[in-house]
Amino acid sequence: MLHSSHLTRLGPLRQQLFARRVTATATATATTSSSTPSPARSFSTTLCRREILDVSALPPRINPRYTESPTSSLLSLQWPEPPRNILIIPKFHAPQVTLSAVSFAKHIHQEYPTVNLVFERRVASQVHESLPFPIYTGEPSSLHDKIDLVTTLGGDGTILRAASLFSLRSSVPPMLSFSMGSLGFLGEWKFDEYKRAWRQVYMSGSRVAVTDLQDPHTQAAVNGSREHDEDPPLHDAWSHVRGKSMGLTRSSKVLLRHRLRVGVYDADGVNINGQLMPTSTAEPQQLLPPAPPNPETPAKRSEPMTEAFHAINELVIHRGPNPHLAIIDVYINGRFLTEAVADGILVSTPTGSTAYSLSAGGSIMHPLVKTLLITPICARSLSFRPLGLPLHSKIVLKLSEKNRGRELEVSIDGKRKTGVTIGMEIRVEGETVGRTPDGSWAGGVPCVIRSAANGNSGDDDDGWVGGLNGLLKFNYPFGEA
Repeated sequence: MLHSSHLTRLGPLRQQLFARRVTATATATATTSSSTPSPARSFSTTLCRREILDVSALPPRINPRYTESPTSSLLSLQWPEPPRNILIIPKFHAPQVTLSAVSFAKHIHQEYPTVNLVFERRVASQVHESLPFPIYTGEPSSLHDKIDLVTTLGGDGTILRAASLFSLRSSVPPMLSFSMGSLGFLGEWKFDEYKRAWRQVYMSGSRVAVTDLQDPHTQAAVNGSREHDEDPPLHDAWSHVRGKSMGLTRSSKVLLRHRLRVGVYDADGVNINGQLMPTSTAEPQQLLPPAPPNPETPAKRSEPMTEAFHAINELVIHRGPNPHLAIIDVYINGRFLTEAVADGILVSTPTGSTAYSLSAGGSIMHPLVKTLLITPICARSLSFRPLGLPLHSKIVLKLSEKNRGRELEVSIDGKRKTGVTIGMEIRVEGETVGRTPDGSWAGGVPCVIRSAANGNSGDDDDGWVGGLNGLLKFNYPFGEA
């Protein structure tokens, strides 16, 4: 059929001839269709399932094991079965990062269709129209029992946001982080490596050693079949992705980053963590876990904290808008250390040593070092230097009566805050990270470390050293471009 604009160019006579020809063709077609019935053809249309479902419908969480590796100082990630529920956390207010998250989700759904993808509510409402398959979201209280693996796309703040979702839990799912932020010191992977990074994490544990097969007949059969094979057999749970396994030595390497356990107590010794409020960086749409209920009975300093917030970076107590310096009494393991007179004081982890603590003059610590750092912020005394303490130390920061009733502000990882007054105290201790009875490791935030593309396992510190030189410009010479 010609367009009307074309017909006007044909002239009156040609227009009439064309109209007659079209009418005759339509009549012949109608006659043929009425006299000769054609076989019926059925067409099925599959609608794109752009749905947002609740995480309560997902299967329970799969807990991996972290075992020592003979070829690395880091731990090896071992899944008992393939991970099923993945939480994707892109950076806020970054449209390009959101598009990358959509591409990442589409790749996973296409290549690994058994994986369920979970987003925060705000992100889910933004991306579900771009994804032709169902996605999931839910309240923070239900994430811990459902999420197998967390993937972040952004900078260090995005990793902190992800860690804050599990700040009330002693167990955190492993985190695969892509550096797409302004600094990205903690982000290990570049986004253009996402296919290799995801495959490596997903397949970790797919090759099982003979000693893991309990039946002696099965062990004998496998030993006989391995005479001409270099790799052990593929676990049955990964049979649907055969060909993607990388062998025992190519499992993902994991660093367990230590966290702080923080409790805020009133003058009577009662835990008031429930009064901590989200900070301005924790937007209303952001999933933050609910604060724990306040215990009614006082807790002595020597007693372990039953309800604690976990911080991967630091605890900060500072004078805020007050014009006068803060006065804080510092205790270590029940003994008085000093009266700090400063703008504030920091207690940080080795991971947090390259954050606020570094700007305040604190030392840089390797993340494998088991230590707590106390760093003053603009101390009045020049002899008040940063301190490194054993990880198991119990630190108490108590507001001195010399503060004259002024309220100081406490912030935990920049995600929770509250005001403290005279007599109140903040108790801080390191989270226990170590072996479990079954020989695995537990505690901390398991972060997947980038491995070399050639499989070389002798460069465990490559990312950390490269971050110091490339991002923080460690000991950068003067006068060089």
